[in-house]
Amino acid sequence: METVLSGIRSTGNLHLGNYYGALRNFVKMQESNRCFFFIADLHSLTTHPKAADFHGNVRQILAEYLAAGLDPEKCTLYVQSDIPEISEMYVLLNMLAYVGELERTASFKEKVRKHPQNVNAGLLTYPVLMATDILIHRANKVPVGKDQEQHLEITRVYARRFNNMYGANLFPEPDAYNFGGELIKIPGLDGSGKMGKSEGNGVFLMDDEAAIRKKVKKAVTDTGEKTDAMSEPVKNLFTIMSVVSAPEVVSFYREAYAAGSIRYGDMKNQLADDVCKVTLPIRDRILDLLQNEDYLRKVRKNGAEKARESAAATLQEMKKLMGFKGLERA
Repeated sequence: METVLSGIRSTGNLHLGNYYGALRNFVKMQESNRCFFFIADLHSLTTHPKAADFHGNVRQILAEYLAAGLDPEKCTLYVQSDIPEISEMYVLLNMLAYVGELERTASFKEKVRKHPQNVNAGLLTYPVLMATDILIHRANKVPVGKDQEQHLEITRVYARRFNNMYGANLFPEPDAYNFGGELIKIPGLDGSGKMGKSEGNGVFLMDDEAAIRKKVKKAVTDTGEKTDAMSEPVKNLFTIMSVVSAPEVVSFYREAYAAGSIRYGDMKNQLADDVCKVTLPIRDRILDLLQNEDYLRKVRKNGAEKARESAAATLQEMKKLMGFKGLERA
C-alpha cells in the first residue's frame, strides 16, 4: 500500500484543471492507498497575506473536496494550519535548505516576477514547506503537475540530505504519482498557460451554467482558416474537450479542423454543454455541503486528529535523530 499526499492552496474555488488534473483520480486512489489530502492555507499566505475571507476559502475548498468524491472515512482530509507539527518541522527542515538552491527554483523566480512588491521569506522557502507537507507523513507518492516537478525533486534532495546527515533512513524519497500516464496539465481559456484562479482563465466547480457558457464563449481561438500548424489557443480548446467530451465528439471537430470547415462557435457551444454535464452536479453537492456546518466541522476535526497522529510520530523521530531530548528526557 502506497502512502500518497496532495494538497490544494486555499485561495479560492477549485477549477476544471484541479478536477481533471487530480481530484477524479484522488477518489480512486483512496480505495487502495493510505491517502492524505489537505487544504494548504499556510501556503496561500505567501501571495495572499490579507485574504478577504480566509476561513471562508478553507470551508469552500473542504466542501469542494467532499463534493468531488473524497471520503473522510477512507482518507485523511485536513487543513494544513490545524497541524502544528507541520510548522515545527518546517523550521527544522529550513536548517537543511540552502538559500542559493531556493533562489534558483522556477517557482520563486516566477512569483518574484508576478509579485515584485511582496517578495517575502515565505515565498523563498515555499519549497521547504511543501517538502515538509510530504515528508511529515513519509509519503512515497505525490500527485503533481508538470509545474510542481521541481518542488518534488527538492523534496527528494532534503530527504536524502537528512538521512545522510543523521545516518538514518527516516524519510523515503517520494516519486511523482501520475496515475499511470503523463502528468496532466489542463490549459486555460485565454489561449496560453495552465488553468488557474490568478490567471482568470478557468471554469470553476462552483460556476453556474450561465457563467460557464459565458466563459467558454469568450475563449480565445483563431480566424478559423486552415494552417499547417494548429495555434496554441485552439490546441487548448481541443485539450479541454478531450477530457470532458465523448471521443466521437472530439473526432468530429478534429476532422472539421483538418478539413478547414470548423465553426468555433459550434465547438464552443458543444464544449460548454459537456463542461456543464461534468461540473453542475458537483456544484449542487457543494451547495448542499455548505449548508451543513456541523458535518464540515466534524470532518475537519476528525481529519486533524488523524493527520496529527501521523505527523507527531514523524516529528518525534526526526527530533530524536537531531539530538533534541525534550524536558521529560533532559
